[in-house]
Amino acid sequence: MNKFLIIDALNLVRRIYAAIPDDTDMQSLTERVSLACTKLLRVHRPTHVAMVWDGDEISWRKQLYPDYKKGRKPMPEPLAMGLAALQAHLSTINIGSIYAAAEADDVIATLAMKMTKTQGEAIIVSTDKGFSQLNHRHISQWDHFNQQYLDIVALEQKFGVDRNQFLDLMALAGDSGNKIPGIAGIGPKSAAELLKTFRTLPTLFSSLSNLGAKQAKKLAEGKEMARLSYKLAQLQTDLPLNINLKDFRAIYSRPDNPNN
Repeated sequence: MNKFLIIDALNLVRRIYAAIPDDTDMQSLTERVSLACTKLLRVHRPTHVAMVWDGDEISWRKQLYPDYKKGRKPMPEPLAMGLAALQAHLSTINIGSIYAAAEADDVIATLAMKMTKTQGEAIIVSTDKGFSQLNHRHISQWDHFNQQYLDIVALEQKFGVDRNQFLDLMALAGDSGNKIPGIAGIGPKSAAELLKTFRTLPTLFSSLSNLGAKQAKKLAEGKEMARLSYKLAQLQTDLPLNINLKDFRAIYSRPDNPNN
């Protein structure tokens, strides 16, 4: 069975970059990223591997909602200037790159779902919990920095909802990290309580008469914003990708060496 290690490139690189004392030391960054990739290969032993990079185009999410990710710090100039050389170096150690037009998230989600349709397995390397919505037994998420898989049960307990309600929760309460608005006046706790009772957004919005007048008014007035927020948070999994999996085969120089 094919096992595709899909690395959320800037999620990995920017966190490694943030830990470098000298933010102009691209040589140190290159070495650390290379070591991280080598360790990922050693731990997971994939058949295929790729780094997926964000592009410079304005994403469809920002076109739909201009405040999406508003206030995010721009990429530091030394890092932006050094990315091409880093990508070229990774290619020399057989870590291929895939370039998204805008956000990498939808490309990563599409790649992962395509793997499952061919009976393969996908491991997404990222700390972004948005990938938790990819509810498939052959898709997992690895946190390189904590050296562990994303614990869905712990996440369900933290949010107070089931995994299949994560998107509904964000539609109601929003996501401050990505500036997804949600409904004004509905926080994560009240959103979770509503979903425990009504389970889905359609059921909730068809049952407003069962709620107190104040809360029902908030929900009624925020219905369109909830719909927008759901769309912003939802990953696209069917992008047309002109990618041949064989171009990203993982190469091990000494496959019998457990320390390779």
